[in-house]
Amino acid sequence: MAEKKQDEMVNEVVSSSEKFLVKNQKTIISVLVAVIAFIAIVLSVKQFYFEPREAKAHEAMFQSVLAFEKDSMDLALNGNDEFDGLLAVIDNYGSTEAGNLACAYAGLAYYEKGEYENAKNYLSKFSANDVLLAPAVTAAIGNALVNMDNATEAVKYFEKAAKEAANEVFSPLYLIKAANVYEKLGDKAAALRVYEQIKKEYPASQQASTIDAYIERVK
Repeated sequence: MAEKKQDEMVNEVVSSSEKFLVKNQKTIISVLVAVIAFIAIVLSVKQFYFEPREAKAHEAMFQSVLAFEKDSMDLALNGNDEFDGLLAVIDNYGSTEAGNLACAYAGLAYYEKGEYENAKNYLSKFSANDVLLAPAVTAAIGNALVNMDNATEAVKYFEKAAKEAANEVFSPLYLIKAANVYEKLGDKAAALRVYEQIKKEYPASQQASTIDAYIERVK
C-alpha cells in the first residue's frame, strides 16, 4: 500500500530573472519529490522482507510519508500519538536506507515550511550515489541556500548537481539555474560561461532551444 501511494508521487525566455528563478526552483523540487518516490519504491521492494530493521524503519515511515503527501508537513515531521514522525525515524533508524530516505523527506518538509536552514541540514544528511537522486538533492540544497540569501554558495550546488547528473535532461536544468543565480549576483561573465556550456554540451536539450536569448542578455 505504501509502495502504491508513493508511486503516485511522481521553459521560454522570461523577462524577469526573479520569475525565472522561482519557476525553476519549483521544478527542481518537483523533480526531487518524484525521484525520491521512485527510490522509496525500489527500497521497499528490495529490502522490506529481507532486513528486519529496515522493515521496522519502513513501517515507522509509512504514516509520515502519507502525511507528507497530503502537505501536512508538521505532522509528517513530528508524528502524533498514533505514529512517529520523520524526525523520530531518523533518530531511531538513521543507519538504515529508510532512515536515510527520511532525511530527504524531512529536508523537503522543512523547505515547504519555509525553514530553509533546517531544510539544508537534513538534505545534507541524505546520501546517494545514483545519477538521479544525488543531483536532485544537491540542487535542493542550492534552493534552500538561495532562500537563505546565500546565492554565492547556492550556485556551487547547482553546478555540482549538473556535474553529478551528467545527462541531457537534468544537467541543463541545473546549469541554467546556476547561470540565473550568477546574473542575480551581477557576474555576467560566469553566467555567459554557463549558458555557453549548455549550448555546447547539451544542444538537444529544451533549455538549449532558447539559450541564444540568454547569451545575448548577458553579453
